[in-house]
Amino acid sequence: MTTTTPSTPAVSDDDTDGPARPRDPGDPSGPGDQFDRDVLPSPPGATAALLRSLLAPLKARVTLTTLLLLLQQAAVQAGPLLVAYAIDTAVPAFRDDRNGPLFAVAAGYLLCALASGALQFAFIETSARVSQDVLLDLRGRIFRHAQALSVDFHERYTSGRLISRSTTDVESLRELLDEGLQELVTVILSFVYISAMLLWLDLGLGAVAVASFLPLYLLVRLYRRRAARVYGARSTAIAAVIVKFVETMNGIRPVRAFRREAANDAEFAVLNARHERTNGDSLLEMARYVVGSRLVANTAVAGIVLWGAYRVASGSLELGVLAAAVLYLRRLYDPIDRLGMFLNSYQSAAASLEKIAGLLAQTPSVPEPEHPRELPPLKSEFPGREVVFDGVRFGYRTGGEVLPRFDLTLPAGQTVAVVGSTGAGKSTLAKLLARFYDPSAGRVLLDGVDLRELPMPELRRGVVMVTQEAFLFSGTVADNIAIGRPEATREEIERAAKAIGAHEFISALPDGYDTDVRKRGGRISAGQRQLVAFARALLADPAVLILDEATSSLDIPGERAVQRAMATVLRGRTAVVIAHRLSTVEIADRVLVMEHGRIVEDGHPDELIGGTGRFADLHRAWRDSLA
Repeated sequence: MTTTTPSTPAVSDDDTDGPARPRDPGDPSGPGDQFDRDVLPSPPGATAALLRSLLAPLKARVTLTTLLLLLQQAAVQAGPLLVAYAIDTAVPAFRDDRNGPLFAVAAGYLLCALASGALQFAFIETSARVSQDVLLDLRGRIFRHAQALSVDFHERYTSGRLISRSTTDVESLRELLDEGLQELVTVILSFVYISAMLLWLDLGLGAVAVASFLPLYLLVRLYRRRAARVYGARSTAIAAVIVKFVETMNGIRPVRAFRREAANDAEFAVLNARHERTNGDSLLEMARYVVGSRLVANTAVAGIVLWGAYRVASGSLELGVLAAAVLYLRRLYDPIDRLGMFLNSYQSAAASLEKIAGLLAQTPSVPEPEHPRELPPLKSEFPGREVVFDGVRFGYRTGGEVLPRFDLTLPAGQTVAVVGSTGAGKSTLAKLLARFYDPSAGRVLLDGVDLRELPMPELRRGVVMVTQEAFLFSGTVADNIAIGRPEATREEIERAAKAIGAHEFISALPDGYDTDVRKRGGRISAGQRQLVAFARALLADPAVLILDEATSSLDIPGERAVQRAMATVLRGRTAVVIAHRLSTVEIADRVLVMEHGRIVEDGHPDELIGGTGRFADLHRAWRDSLA
């Protein structure tokens, strides 16, 4: 006869201890307002300040690129002057058998062409180095800042949006630095050079040409205003597409398990269509600008040519001057289209840079202390420390108070199991102890020191949390175990794995401790990932160990093996065990039953089992399920 071991019943469902997470931009249930959350607020002038800080270390190279472009434009703009000299002086001299002026014009034109090409090459190389250094710095800032921000920020702002900031938005800035700025500086220099040359060649022609810039200026202003709105919407739309894609791929298992492919495809199609629409709007604005600018430019050139031709015919203007003026006008108006491309890049980059500046302006809600303290020396040979919750109150941003006034003392070395229904405050208790959040009132003390006074490295050495999701990084098993102590030797890593009961399965892997677990530890099972997480916590040797339903992914034999190993692991440490399975409580010295953020029962497991309270009822139901 085969005996089937029943599953251990859960005290409650997955404990979220707080209001539901805000909807992500990819969430189909709220498409109307999903884009409003994409832009984080930033102080006035933060975007300009960010750009200045990125360029400040590169001031010398920025100056050099500007100088190179100035010289290159001077070489380019000398061409029409040489043409005017050739028509009015060199050609008549050549007819009189004087070849020198024409040869001088040819040599000068060749020299200007060579100089322009060499200077353009130097400019492109130097500006490319500036661009890459700026982007390298910016990506590094985003990555470092995102890591420094507190857990509550990452629970509100999805990883897909962070990816969008460091990829799509940085790419928009790259396009501006690589192409747009050169176009802008070229247009400005062309305007200055050509206006000066036209006024010098002929005051009347120059005045008419400069006057034609007014409608172009008005056109540019109109385009900027309209394009700013369009490109902001486009940047937000592509961010929503990325978020939906990342979330779907990260959750591919439940997607397949619950047959969400068709629904996700429909939701993605809505977001993709919105991106297509905003992209089309940006192209339409660009088309309007190009058509308008060409209309103004061609009308101005036609008018100036007709007037100039009349003056040439009447003898008040030289033909060479008119030819030079027409060449200059074409060179002036041709970049107007390129100015549109710059404005295109600028609006896209400005919208992206604003979002990046908003991200970088966010401050951690769990900051480093201004006046850090160290933990006092341990009072015994064991690593445990006393934990005190002193008048603690806490509530999440989007909901009511989860913990009303909460007081609790955990003596050093005690293992405490915390049970209760969903939303009772169990996981919130653990997060406050790990300082993922700070209490809104009161203090959490570790051997008498407020956690807010401990520098993060000191706190992370003293308090380690093993969560329900045992997250492993790409890399070897040994690397994942040693995350808490990178300097640990292979012998120490293996000793920790043996103590937790993970050595046997690790040794059986293709490369043993050097086996690459791949993305999110996908090469090994959920239970094995949890064992690696336990070994990681043991190797870190913390004074306080928090287990937030850390055995939930193990089967019953695996859970029993871990519980036996934990008897050794927890000896002498202060441990808080968030328990859904009552079998986990067996390792505890003390049980706390929580309800609505308060402790309603507190005692030794045997004492509570023998009573008539809530824990006794839960324990009897568990025993009945095993019968």
